[in-house]
Amino acid sequence: MTNPLQQIFRRVRAAKSKEDVEEFHLTDGYVFSEPSPQNAVDLIPGWNHAFPPELGIQAGPSYMYEDGRIHWAVEQFGPVSGRRVLELGPLEGSHSMMLERLGPDVLDAVEANKMAFLRCLIAKEIFRLQRAHFHLGDFVKWLERDDPPYDLIVACGVLYHMEDPLRLLELLAARADAIYIWTHYFDETAMPPEDLRRVPFKSQKPPYKELSHEVEFRGIDIKLHERSYYGAWKKTAYCGGPVNRHYWMEKEDLLAVLGVLGFDDLRVAHDDPQHINGPSFSVFARRTAQQAER
Repeated sequence: MTNPLQQIFRRVRAAKSKEDVEEFHLTDGYVFSEPSPQNAVDLIPGWNHAFPPELGIQAGPSYMYEDGRIHWAVEQFGPVSGRRVLELGPLEGSHSMMLERLGPDVLDAVEANKMAFLRCLIAKEIFRLQRAHFHLGDFVKWLERDDPPYDLIVACGVLYHMEDPLRLLELLAARADAIYIWTHYFDETAMPPEDLRRVPFKSQKPPYKELSHEVEFRGIDIKLHERSYYGAWKKTAYCGGPVNRHYWMEKEDLLAVLGVLGFDDLRVAHDDPQHINGPSFSVFARRTAQQAER
């Protein structure tokens, strides 16, 4: 699906005369109303997040600027002031704003979705963020870099979008002793075969079977459940992963993997088997000082 910016650029390239270019400038290239945050928001349609009501901005439907999940994660971690924090998949910067106001020394936020990245930059201006730095690209490759470790990594809403979730967990463990994950998970009991939430787990061609397989990870067996986005990327508000084939883990498997990766302090919250998009929960994982030294 062509996004609005691509449509504008195509019209510029298609202009055949000076008059055509001038008409383009007068109709699409400029904003003639009084400068406002709403003008910037309207530039990139498809917003998922809302802005605080006192700002008077119309954007998305989700109120993430005071997300209880982030408050809980910070409560488990402790003071963020002066620490190094990495946020994976900031989407539209609402959580970034929450984290910045806690005073981290470093706040990196890595987003692969081009339109979401642009929305983050708009949100950065609206919220007047000074510490948050948004980076466009693959956060897996960012984690693979030989950079200093982080004190806390926030991975809210990204694990279940991964083609290789186990690789992401390994990289998180290599870069921080404290991580926060909110994710959907596969649960046979919570999602019986007739549950509509099971549909994306079925192949899109006959005989429409569910595709799952077991893998061995550091001595334990893990079951991965293949899922499809079923064309959701065609919508302007799409905020899934960069590849259609992605895998959901089971909750107990995820906790087991964190354990073998050395996280001996695991805290669970927000467990919601009936979430509209599939069972979900939060886990804060930390290596204690003794475990981190091993």
